[in-house]
Amino acid sequence: MVDKTDSIEKIVNELITSRAFEEIEGDIGKTRVEQMMNRYKKDISKRTGVDKLLKNSEILKYLKDKRIKKYLIKKPTKTISGVAVIAVMTSPADCPHGRCIMCPGGLANNTPQSYTGFEPAALRGAQCNYDPYLQVRHRLEQLYTIGHPIGKVELIVMGGTFTSRDLSYQEYFIKECLRAMNEFYEDHGQKDKNQIVENEMAKIRNVGITFETRPDYCREKEIDTMLNLGGTKVELGVQTVYDYILEKIKRGHTVKDSIKANRLLRDSGLKVGFHMMLGLPSSDFDRDYDMFYEIYNNEDFKPDYLKIYPTLVTKGTELYDWWKKGLYKPCSTEDAVKLITEIKKITPPWVRIQRIQRDIPAPYIVDGVKKSNIRQMAQEILIKENKRCRCIRCREVGHVDKEPENIDLSLIKYDCSGGEEFFISYEDIANDILIGFTRLRFPASPYRREINKDTALIRELHIYGQMLNIGERSDDEDKKIWQHRNYGRLLISKAEEIAKDNGFKKLVICSGIGVREYYRKLGYSRDGIYMSKYL
Repeated sequence: MVDKTDSIEKIVNELITSRAFEEIEGDIGKTRVEQMMNRYKKDISKRTGVDKLLKNSEILKYLKDKRIKKYLIKKPTKTISGVAVIAVMTSPADCPHGRCIMCPGGLANNTPQSYTGFEPAALRGAQCNYDPYLQVRHRLEQLYTIGHPIGKVELIVMGGTFTSRDLSYQEYFIKECLRAMNEFYEDHGQKDKNQIVENEMAKIRNVGITFETRPDYCREKEIDTMLNLGGTKVELGVQTVYDYILEKIKRGHTVKDSIKANRLLRDSGLKVGFHMMLGLPSSDFDRDYDMFYEIYNNEDFKPDYLKIYPTLVTKGTELYDWWKKGLYKPCSTEDAVKLITEIKKITPPWVRIQRIQRDIPAPYIVDGVKKSNIRQMAQEILIKENKRCRCIRCREVGHVDKEPENIDLSLIKYDCSGGEEFFISYEDIANDILIGFTRLRFPASPYRREINKDTALIRELHIYGQMLNIGERSDDEDKKIWQHRNYGRLLISKAEEIAKDNGFKKLVICSGIGVREYYRKLGYSRDGIYMSKYL
C-alpha cells in the first residue's frame, strides 16, 4: 500500500518545483501566482486521489523549494521587519496603584489590566487559560503553518504591570515562553532545564523580550529582574507629559517618574518605548501636539519607540461614567487623524512609531475613534501634501515599495537622559530607505556593575527586510531580503570605532538571548547579563 503522505510530498515537489519556478521567477504578480497555484492544486488532487484542493498551508508543509515558498506565505508583513513577533498575555491581575479612570479590565472583569478581553492577543491568552507555553506554542504553529520563518522570535509580554507581579510568576512566565521555543521542533520533556541557556543555541531563538510596565515600577530592582530574564526593551506607560492630567486620570505616578525610568533603562542598555495617549481629560489638540514636540526635543524623553493611543470610552470605566454625565468627550476620528498627521511630520528618524490605535474591536468602543486604520488615513493626507513621515517604520526596506539603490552609512548624534546617543544606520539616503541600524550610547550615570565610566553601550542592532532563519544564506538577487549581508557586522564595527575614538575602553551590548552566539563570533563574551568586548 502506498503511503498517501509520501505520495503527496513527492507529487507536490515534482509538480510545482519543476513547472512553476520559471513562471514565478519573472515576478508575475500575486493574482497570477494564485491562478497558477489553483491549477497545480487541481493536478495534485487528481494525481493523489485527494478529494479536495490542498490549502497553501498544506502545500507549504511538503514543499522544499524556498524560491516557491515565498509566494505562498500568508500575511507576509508578519515577518517583514526581520523578526517573528509573538505577543503573550499574562493572567488577570489588578494594577498595584489602583485603576486609571479610562482603564478597562482587571480581576473584576476577569481580564488582564487595561484590556477589554476582546483584543486578539487577549482572546488568544484566554483560550490558552493564560498559559505562556501554550500561547507561544500555538502562535509558532500558526506562523509556521502559513509559511513564515520562525527562527528569530521577538517576545512581547503584555497584560498590565508585569514588574509588579511576584518574582516567581515572572520567572515562570518567561521560562515557559522560552521552553515553547526550545521544544517546538523536538519535545525534550525536561522542564527543569535552564531554558535561557538552551535558547542560546536553539533552532528557534529569542532575539528580544519586551516588557510593558509603569514608570514607577521601573527602578533598579525591576530593571535587574527584566535583564536577568533576557529583557532587551521596556515599554513605559508614560501617557502624557502633564502632571495635572496624570493626577486627573488617577494614573498614580508623575512625569518625574517617567524621566527617571527612561534614564535608568538607557544607562542599563535597554531600548525604551513610550505609550502616549491623545485626547485625555483636560487635554486638547494643541496640548497633545505640544506634548509630542516636547518628547521629541526634550532630552529627558526622546523615546526609541512609540505607541500612540487615542483615548477611548469603554463600559465599566470611570471615564464612561463621566461621558454619560457629559463631563468628557473624546477626540473625533477626524481630529485624531489630523493630529497624527501633524505628529508624523515632526517625528525624528531615530523613532519607530510601532502602533497607532488600540486593537479593541469597534463594537466595544462606546465613543471615540472606532476606525482601526487611522495610521493609513494620516499617511494618505501626507501623500496629498507631498510630505512624509520619517519614522523608522515608514522608512524600513520591507515597508517601502522602492528598491534601494545606493546604500551609504549615516550617523545622527543627539543628547538624551544626560548621555549621548548615536543612531548609526545603512540607508539609501536619496530615497530615504532604511536597511538597518544600531543604537550606541555613552551613558550618564549607570548603576550596573558591568558598566563604568569607561564603558559605552550598544542598545540595539536591527536589520530589516524579510526575515531569514539562523544560518540561512541571503539571496543577493532578492531585493526583499537584506539580512545576512554583513550589515550587522559593519554597524557593530562602526560603533566600536566611535566608542574607541571617544576614549571608551569597553563596549557592552544588551543582547537578546538567542543573539549571544552571533556576538561571540564578533569577539564578544559574557559579562554578567551582557555581551562585552575590550576595545
